[in-house]
Amino acid sequence: MALTACTDKNPFEQKWDTPYGTAPFSKISEADYKPAILKGIKERAAEIEAIVSNPEAPTFENTIAAFENSGQLLSRVTGVFYNISESDATPSIQALVDELTPAMTAASDEIFMNKGLFERVKAVYENSAELTREQQMLTKELYEGFIQNGVGLDEAGQARFKEINSALASLSQKFGNNLLAENNAFKEKTGVTVSAYPDFMTSCPDRAAREKAFKAYSSRGNNGNENDNNAIVLEIMKLRTEKANLLGYKTSAEYLLSDKMAGNPGNVDEFLSKIMAAAMKKAKEEIYDMQKVMDEDIKAGLLPAGSKIQPWDWFYYAEKVRGRKYDLNEDITKPYFQVDSVRKGVFYAAHKLYGINIEEAPEVEVYNPEVKAYKLTDADGSFVGIFYSDYFSRDTKRGGAWMNNFREQYIDVNGNDVRPVIVNVCNFPPATEETPSLLSIDNVQTAFHEFGHALHGFLSKCTYSGVSGTAVKRDYVEMLSQFNEHWAFQKEILSHYANDYRTGETIPDELVEKIGNALKFNQGFMTGELCAASILDMKWHELSAEEIAGFTDAQSIRDFETKVCKEMGLIDEIIPRYRTTYFNHIFNSGYSAGYYSYLWSEVLDCDAFECFKENGLFNEEIAMKFRRTFLERGGSEEPMVLFEQFRGKQPDPGALLRNRGLE
Repeated sequence: MALTACTDKNPFEQKWDTPYGTAPFSKISEADYKPAILKGIKERAAEIEAIVSNPEAPTFENTIAAFENSGQLLSRVTGVFYNISESDATPSIQALVDELTPAMTAASDEIFMNKGLFERVKAVYENSAELTREQQMLTKELYEGFIQNGVGLDEAGQARFKEINSALASLSQKFGNNLLAENNAFKEKTGVTVSAYPDFMTSCPDRAAREKAFKAYSSRGNNGNENDNNAIVLEIMKLRTEKANLLGYKTSAEYLLSDKMAGNPGNVDEFLSKIMAAAMKKAKEEIYDMQKVMDEDIKAGLLPAGSKIQPWDWFYYAEKVRGRKYDLNEDITKPYFQVDSVRKGVFYAAHKLYGINIEEAPEVEVYNPEVKAYKLTDADGSFVGIFYSDYFSRDTKRGGAWMNNFREQYIDVNGNDVRPVIVNVCNFPPATEETPSLLSIDNVQTAFHEFGHALHGFLSKCTYSGVSGTAVKRDYVEMLSQFNEHWAFQKEILSHYANDYRTGETIPDELVEKIGNALKFNQGFMTGELCAASILDMKWHELSAEEIAGFTDAQSIRDFETKVCKEMGLIDEIIPRYRTTYFNHIFNSGYSAGYYSYLWSEVLDCDAFECFKENGLFNEEIAMKFRRTFLERGGSEEPMVLFEQFRGKQPDPGALLRNRGLE
């Protein structure tokens, strides 16, 4: 009986006797999640109560550190559960997320509205001068978290705040579920997956088919069916604005930006308007070049007279122009970018810059047969962490690409350096019967981008998980991922991974040069659609409660989008990278009033990369300074302080424009 009881025990409550303490996925069933999460919530509540009822005067150790060390069971189970829910979202897993999200949200609210706990945190915050800088930052983040989560509200205000948080959590999950269903419907309707859409639009000569695909792609979540996101968007925005109003902010943008680097909506708006102006100037030149090629097709009888470039023509004719300008197209480059070779290049760049060694770890269990596990060690042989790569698209995976932690880096109560377990999830095209998985230039950049996030997590040397790795301000976190993209097509890196999968031939120098020249091609479009989405995000969150009340239906959302695009100067041939009803970043992924972060962070990463160009791309001293200043420090210091420590000056906004060929 004792053996049976031990065997039947929930795996989340047992010590994981696995290599490196990774999750024993084969022993975890869907039935294990709910009881483990509910027990984890109960355990954490008891730990919080013990902190509040401690008769000793508040100190960092008995309050802030004790808070950091609470909720171990809950962290363990949610680290697995929420990763699986995004990358392998079966209907039953989705149902579990829907069921458990309200309980998780309510438990968080109980903590951050606990006035007794807040008073202890406040006492430490107000007497933090003698703490280490990392302890000060952790205390500050926790203190501000209480303020931002309504601890100062009266009883009625807190009750309403909790209702709003619960509703928002459910609505965001519903938005994501609807979008996953719409993505799968898009595939059924067009025969093309969402992740393969850019490749299809680039290569398909059938203009009618391109138009059909474009209209299906750009109307996801806006089809008046059971997966329609219009009503959800309006309800989310109403609730977000009401939440901001409760805390004394006029708009949700003011509330959401109050603890970011940008500080306020005005700074973001000014920043984005300058980029948009430069992008549209360039985009008009790009249209002129494409129209000349289209005119040749008209003359050849392939298109009706008077045909003009439309949004569904951009990818196709831009590729034709690129082929002429640079004698380059994806059919030439893809054979050199087989997915396993690209992953090898990603790993080699990390080794070349930071001395990291990465080897496959077949002894580590994975959650899906398509996933591979790797062990990272430092130059001195010390263990760095475990990395999962989950690269291929599938119906149960949400769109896009991201990095997540199964476990963060921190120093435990016994002084042990707990090393991270990190996953990169992408939606690369799987192998076919004819070819292995071959990546586009954009896919290659994505692989390097996501591993940049992973390096931020892996190389962390912090004491507390609350400020380790990627636990930083939202408009700073993309700096380290985008910085890593700069290495993807450096000749020294390419020579170690870019080999023709058919012949083994290393990518020739002339093709490397063409890729380098072409990286600044089509940047009017690329920058414009990204900047347009960032502005659309901001304009949604800059609406007042009265203005949002004026929205009544799907058409009012479309009218708002049209108005915003016209005011920002977006030309008709380009639409925002994400339209409202499929803008998962801002309605389901934590980037609300924060999508600008990619461009804001790009100023930082481009300026930092210019330091490498000035001192030698593979200057070991500069690379180690970058590692020590940024990658090891996490959120243990203010981002601008770290930047100035590395660069010796404020970031230059022109670095972004130079990098994109817009200046």
